[in-house]
Amino acid sequence: MTVFRTDRLVLREIHADDFEAVHAYASDPEVVRWVPWGPNTETDTRDFVAVTMASAAAEPRMDWILAVETREAPRLVGTVGLYVRYHDQDQAMLGYAYGRGVWGRGYATEAATAMLEIGFDALGLRRIWAACDPDNAASRRVLEKIGMTLEGRLRQDTVVRGQVRDSLVWGILEEDWNGLRRTL
Repeated sequence: MTVFRTDRLVLREIHADDFEAVHAYASDPEVVRWVPWGPNTETDTRDFVAVTMASAAAEPRMDWILAVETREAPRLVGTVGLYVRYHDQDQAMLGYAYGRGVWGRGYATEAATAMLEIGFDALGLRRIWAACDPDNAASRRVLEKIGMTLEGRLRQDTVVRGQVRDSLVWGILEEDWNGLRRTL
């Protein structure tokens, strides 16, 4: 079982008994406001949990989707993941989602930083990227804090509940990460 620890968090594999905690945030319209998935039905969440568990057992493993728990009161507060490209396996997309009750506490930044470390140090990635809605200021701040660079804007590249939206693309290279760690 994959487990990573940060100062305040535990990142671990997702289990079937995480359904309720995942569904609590994934079915919340405010949590999924800026993303093309959700709000989840129970079936959507069950499918997500099942696919995530199957991807953890895949060889080679392409998706590293982990539950995020707080260390002081162990409970799942969200998920964070790296999605490795099948056609270019030294790159991955970073994604995350958290319940509203923990917003503003720095958990997204802490877990995303851990995923950069995992991606570059354990998985040997060359590049990690992320996309967010231009109006999602909280997600933009997370990506800035972890050292990602705004690489550009994709115009009308996604549909969120029937509305065509732009995306901002952020990225960080392994060499950027190594330089950033030297300054920490």
